[in-house]
Amino acid sequence: MTVEVRVPQLPESVADATLVAWRKRPGEAVARDENLVDLETDKVVLEVPAPAAGVLREIKLADGATVTSGQILALIEEGASAAAAPAAAAAKLSPAAKRVAEENKVDPQAVVGSGRDGRVSKSDLVNYLQAKEAPAKAPTPAPPAPLARSARQEQRVPMTRLRARIAERMVQAQATQALLTSFNEVDLHAVNELRNRYKEPFEKQFGVKLGYMSFFAKACIEALKKFPSVNASVDGNDIVYHEYFDLGIAVSTDRGLIVPVLRGADQLSFAEIEKSVANYAARARAGTITIEELTGGTFTITNGGVFGSLLSTPIVNAPQSAILGMHKIQDRAAVIAGQVVVRPMMYVALTYDHRLIDGREAVQFLVTVKQCLEDPARMVLGV
Repeated sequence: MTVEVRVPQLPESVADATLVAWRKRPGEAVARDENLVDLETDKVVLEVPAPAAGVLREIKLADGATVTSGQILALIEEGASAAAAPAAAAAKLSPAAKRVAEENKVDPQAVVGSGRDGRVSKSDLVNYLQAKEAPAKAPTPAPPAPLARSARQEQRVPMTRLRARIAERMVQAQATQALLTSFNEVDLHAVNELRNRYKEPFEKQFGVKLGYMSFFAKACIEALKKFPSVNASVDGNDIVYHEYFDLGIAVSTDRGLIVPVLRGADQLSFAEIEKSVANYAARARAGTITIEELTGGTFTITNGGVFGSLLSTPIVNAPQSAILGMHKIQDRAAVIAGQVVVRPMMYVALTYDHRLIDGREAVQFLVTVKQCLEDPARMVLGV
């Protein structure tokens, strides 16, 4: 029985996707629910599982194709055994390629086909044979050129959908918002003392490390409560004041920067924030995070310090109106009670939409974040 492999129903906000890479080739055995192909949207990579066990009989669309919900991707011969694989592979050989394979005793399964539906051509086999023979032949040295020049090569590749979307949003934010950045610095001595004092019992009780992000998230929530405009957004001629706190936490992946959202972050404990951030980061890098988890958010925190950044001006994640940038913690001289001491200091930056947020509010927002982190009891007492 032939079973169709179709594009799953894409979220309402996603019109189409790009077929990134097939994980199986025609003629190979597949297990039910085994990932067959990866589809990339402008936010996440979706896996398409096999709807039945059998042999992948035919691939309808090649890598790079644009697909929509319900479109047929491939056909599976349900119940067929792996023994059918060589026959299926042989069926994908052109007559000329078959002759080359037989004369040179090449297993077609070892050759990656460049033709439609993975068909192996004569040139594929010739290239395969040449690549195998190349190491055995000593290269003939080329005569030295009069003027030695390094190779000036270029490689042109299309943007991934995620990278294109990031570019679009960044340009949109710069073009539509009046962005300005204010800075301050935070003494993290008190936070470090708390982390060192409670890191072992915290990890033992909650199964997650006590990091810096939970402290910064809590400090930002306290500041957002005092300055609602920083948690608001502009919609046409209206200002939308959000009476909830959905914090976006920027996560770097191999595909680009994405921003999972901690919904109702003001209701979460330190442990719940740390667990959520760790879970989001792991799934974002594995490509298993959902579009719903990347949607929305009223304020964003980004940490360039993990890469060594000492200072930066982050770009607002539109349609939000502000973003807090964390940076590298560095021991610096500070004057405390008239004495010069060495303290773990971090520069913090708030980029904000000046159409909505005045400089006074931005500066006071940062001062509130600074006060909460330098005296964490404020976050417990709400003062």
